[in-house]
Amino acid sequence: MLCSTPISGPLDSTSSGGKDKAKKPGRVNLIGLDPTKQFLLYIATGAELEKDIRIQKSILRAVGQMEIQSDLMDAHLYAFKRSVLQEVLDQKETFHSLKRDVLPYLVRSQLRSEVWLNGVPQPEENGNEKVGSHNNQLVQSQILANASKPSFHQLYALGPNGSSPVRTHKCCVYIADSSKYCARLNSIQAFSDINRDVIGEKIHLSGYSLSAHHNIIHPSAELGSKTTVGPQCMLGEGSQMGDKCSVKRSVIGRHCRIGSNVKVVNSIVMNHVTIGDGCSIQGSVICSNVQLQERVILKDCQVGAGFVVSAGSEFKAEALAKKEK
Repeated sequence: MLCSTPISGPLDSTSSGGKDKAKKPGRVNLIGLDPTKQFLLYIATGAELEKDIRIQKSILRAVGQMEIQSDLMDAHLYAFKRSVLQEVLDQKETFHSLKRDVLPYLVRSQLRSEVWLNGVPQPEENGNEKVGSHNNQLVQSQILANASKPSFHQLYALGPNGSSPVRTHKCCVYIADSSKYCARLNSIQAFSDINRDVIGEKIHLSGYSLSAHHNIIHPSAELGSKTTVGPQCMLGEGSQMGDKCSVKRSVIGRHCRIGSNVKVVNSIVMNHVTIGDGCSIQGSVICSNVQLQERVILKDCQVGAGFVVSAGSEFKAEALAKKEK
């Protein structure tokens, strides 16, 4: 499955501080599609891209026309025919990754037997066609102009005069359009961004509606004196906050107990979390049933479920979790 690349570009795993300047866009992806946008013909991402891109001549001859886009992203969601996947894994014992090994191999080997073109058998070529990438900024550019031929899988499935069928497989693609919400969750930053999306532009996914202050505060939640919950924030069902607290660009789950003088910025606090007086949480993810005792300071941290952080502790860019027995 493919989805649109975020406006800020594919994100690497970075600090979860939430500021735009902290986001580091990843390298562009190049996706090659047939004219119907049903079949995947080429895919290269990140470090795989060089000054030039290489595309197999056999696929180009078969499809007649290919469209290369740089505004799509691999969503890391794949569906395989079991027999095909098993055959690949049996033959390629060195393959370890669906994304880096199996998918590129299946795309390259769609025409794995003899290639038939206009009734004349052509050997499958190992050579590649080199196509200048114009600094990898190609968007919907056509590298061949011949859209009148039938689907290249249909063309290759039959030999001359409809005899001697040639074995092929198809690499189909589904593109999530702009009306769908599709995001790739592969970093703490992405997790935080998705949470904010759901209480922002994609509020309809949550089943809630924004208040006049552009936030979501459940009717059963309780706020102390002089406590503020800013825009793009959510305070879940049954949660309680003490006096003089501040919540900015954060999500707080259900049935949390938060003391007084607590600051929560650019963070995700899950369900049944207890936060003591005077704590400061920035750019962090706090899992369910965590207990933060008084005056804890966390910046860019992840705290695992059920963990207890001692009073007065200060952590930066740490992953805190219970030790496995």
